[in-house]
Amino acid sequence: MATASGAGHHDPSADVLAEAAAAFGLLAAPARLHIVWALAQGESDVTGLAERVGGALPAVSQHLTKLRLAGLVRSRREGRRQVYFVDTAEQAAVVDVVRLLVGRLAEKEEPAAVPGRRLRGL
Repeated sequence: MATASGAGHHDPSADVLAEAAAAFGLLAAPARLHIVWALAQGESDVTGLAERVGGALPAVSQHLTKLRLAGLVRSRREGRRQVYFVDTAEQAAVVDVVRLLVGRLAEKEEPAAVPGRRLRGL
């Protein structure tokens, strides 16, 4: 590991950087980012997530599979349902980054008071 000059900190290995880049690459897709955002708020099954993010069930299922394989999302069986969640103990940093970034952008997006439209002839 390389050491930052004078700082006493060690740079991460190439493997760690590659793993982090892969995780951020997965989150670069708006649908997957929305899924992680939703699961950071609470667990859900694929049907609930599809309704929440506005995606087709098969597409959301594929996104969940990719996120699960990358270790960003976990799942457990409850009867016939598969319930998905973000393991905040293991992925706390990723969840914090998603909440912070998306939350700040959402705050910027909130429209200022828009004057009401005037109807023609009034």
